Amino acid sequence: MVIRNHIPPPSRVKQNVFANFTGKAWTSVISILFVPFYLKFLGIEAYGLIGLYLSLMALLSVLDMGLSTTLSRELARLTAAPGNEQEARDLVRSMEAAYWGIGILVALTTFLLAPLIAKYWVNPKGVTEETIRRAVMVMGFVAAFDWPVALYTGGLMGLQRQVQLNVIRAAMATFQAVGAVLVLWLVSPTISAYFLWQVVASMAQTTFLALCLWKNLPRTGRKTFFQRNLLVKNWRFTAGMTGISVLVALVTQTDKILLSKLLSLESFGYYILAFNVASALHNLSSPFFMALFPKFSQMVMERNELDLTALYHTGSQFLSLAILPVAVTLGVYAPEILNLWLRNPVTAENTQLLLRLILVGTMFNTLMIPPYAFQLASGWTRLSFVANAVAAAIVLPALYWTASRYGAVGAAIVWIVLNMGYFFVEIPFMHRRLLRGEMAKWYFEDTGFPMMLALAAGLLSRAALPAGISIAGTMAWIGLTLVAAALVVSIQMPSIRVVIRQVIRDFSFGRS
Repeated sequence: MVIRNHIPPPSRVKQNVFANFTGKAWTSVISILFVPFYLKFLGIEAYGLIGLYLSLMALLSVLDMGLSTTLSRELARLTAAPGNEQEARDLVRSMEAAYWGIGILVALTTFLLAPLIAKYWVNPKGVTEETIRRAVMVMGFVAAFDWPVALYTGGLMGLQRQVQLNVIRAAMATFQAVGAVLVLWLVSPTISAYFLWQVVASMAQTTFLALCLWKNLPRTGRKTFFQRNLLVKNWRFTAGMTGISVLVALVTQTDKILLSKLLSLESFGYYILAFNVASALHNLSSPFFMALFPKFSQMVMERNELDLTALYHTGSQFLSLAILPVAVTLGVYAPEILNLWLRNPVTAENTQLLLRLILVGTMFNTLMIPPYAFQLASGWTRLSFVANAVAAAIVLPALYWTASRYGAVGAAIVWIVLNMGYFFVEIPFMHRRLLRGEMAKWYFEDTGFPMMLALAAGLLSRAALPAGISIAGTMAWIGLTLVAAALVVSIQMPSIRVVIRQVIRDFSFGRS
């Protein structure tokens, strides 16, 4: 029998969520603060090339073959009990060798395709073909050093060394962004100089993460070796993750690849800018996956069903609290936020509608994090594979048709439909097999009702916005809207009410 409001005992999950959330918050702030500088030095077209690089890397992520997620899951399982230390070290060595090989392949492929991408793919106005070719060639070197980051990150997640992971990533994000602006300002305000600096920053980040992972692996006093049998041993889960990765890359990155061909580089830059702002929701949600996935993996192995169910709902409710107020506030006040941030009316005007549309799809996408993490922790990859296969069969033709006729707006609408499909179709299938009887609570208490409350708070705030309000007043009003939306969401969630009562009780005892 499931106890509905049972809260799992204190564990490293809370510490990891806090560390991940803090790290992601810092990297998000850094990325947001420096975008206006990139636009100032490079222009919107060159900024579109940065978006093209990120899209190419995301599309090529299918070559990950599920190794990073497999490493995270297996290290969480292997380190849960003694006697598996050497296998854990050999597994890291084996996957490390495979990953670096793939990274070199990605770099060479990007390098060789650079002339074709510059000549036949993008549609620039103020950027020369030679500039684009050089920039894409340098992207290959960035990719070579950036590629293993996912593997080392997955390993540290599995070891639950997420405080150290986030310290390194936050420091490297600062190093990367500050250094890029200094290079553009003091050395050369060109896209090639920007990517050359990214090579340096990627080398530094990968080196620190690799050293951190190996330092935290259990010691055995024996050498580590490449063990092909360890890769074969996990082939079923890895194959499932590979299939999911291929399909996810197709349905989530095809819009950007397609629009980089169909649109001018300037218009594509506006689309990428809107997506990057909406990615704030991903930055808020990924800490939950990083903390929940390894803990779910351990609890599944221990068959701890009571705490599993409680953690599933608690994690979902806290994720909604983190995501929904931000999504609503950004969407409702998109024009004001973009103008205050960019100080460029033209760029803000061309981005606000795209931002609102993309935010809706991204909101539904991020709320799926706990169910997805639970499926993977249970070793069940088939549902996500089938869901993404169906999505690819429907979305890819729809995306080409809408993007060809309606441009970026059409692609953004397809993004909404895709993620609403995951939210309303995949969840019922999941709960027919896993956590039976918990679907209604997830829809109503964890996500659906909080979503309606946050939206109502945002719309009421927008309707009550005073006319002629000053810039400082607008900023304060937007901040109060975010707080109000967070309050109405938190008050109705059982898990959050329990935590609030505990904090109040501890505070009261502390004063007595």
